[in-house]
Amino acid sequence: MLKHETAGDPMTGLKWTRKTTEKIAEELATHGVKVSANTVGRILKNLKFLLRVNHKKLSSGSKADQDERNEQFIYISKLKEQFAHAGHPIISVDTKKKELVGNFKNAGVAWNKEPVLVKDHDFRSEAKGMAAPYSLYDVLANRGFVCVGMSSDTAEFAVDSIEKWWSSEGRHLYPNADKLLILADGGGSNGVKNKAWKFNLQKQLCDRHKIDVTVCHYPTGASKWNPVEHRLLSEISKNWAGRPLDNYETVVNYIRTTRTTTGLEVNACLVEKTYETGIKVPDKEMAALSLHRHNTQPKRNYTLHPR
Repeated sequence: MLKHETAGDPMTGLKWTRKTTEKIAEELATHGVKVSANTVGRILKNLKFLLRVNHKKLSSGSKADQDERNEQFIYISKLKEQFAHAGHPIISVDTKKKELVGNFKNAGVAWNKEPVLVKDHDFRSEAKGMAAPYSLYDVLANRGFVCVGMSSDTAEFAVDSIEKWWSSEGRHLYPNADKLLILADGGGSNGVKNKAWKFNLQKQLCDRHKIDVTVCHYPTGASKWNPVEHRLLSEISKNWAGRPLDNYETVVNYIRTTRTTTGLEVNACLVEKTYETGIKVPDKEMAALSLHRHNTQPKRNYTLHPR
């Protein structure tokens, strides 16, 4: 009966079926076997069946794409070891999903005596604004730093956030460091093709603070491997789950109070500056960058030096 509804793991012997226990019980009844759905569940467990979800494990790229992807992961791992051994800071960066600020429903559950009443629709026009949390995770110190923007998520905002971290924390945690490794996704405000990202890194970090900045971008579709995703952003989401983000102060406070059993601490600040979109960096300015591209995947790996 389950022949065409069964899948399994050849290594562990576990099996799973897409039919529900109720449907299996109903079908057994048509064959004269009367059992409850609970009994079906116990029998399936004894037969090594489990409830399973789809796993995104199959790559749609060519073998060359997969080889390139693996090469980048190996190169990132190598650089992380080098920087960590030398005591130079390693930060992982990304912008957390933008959040509507106002009395709106926030996914998740929280302990309360009574449910919190929120608006029945999430209309952007009724929001106090949008929160754009540009997030930074310090890999060696296990610390987070988040700048909550009230404006657009631009390259200038991204680099300003990193500069704020370096000025307030980074240079004190790593007083002897003259190098910084940044791990980033391939798109968005810190994307591979974003000229303004490189331009602002040169101006705001390299030239101002006299440090070498090395950037490594993860391959397309591999953002879940970026440490900031699972070490910081997911923890923030769990901390404010089920609680409406009714104002910007609430957003910042929930980020600041995010903690984990592994000792994660998070600092956060509100950025009221307005960032304009669509600003283009002239080719003359790009040509003046002190940019060195690495031999391994030069588009994804490069270092900017102080001028």
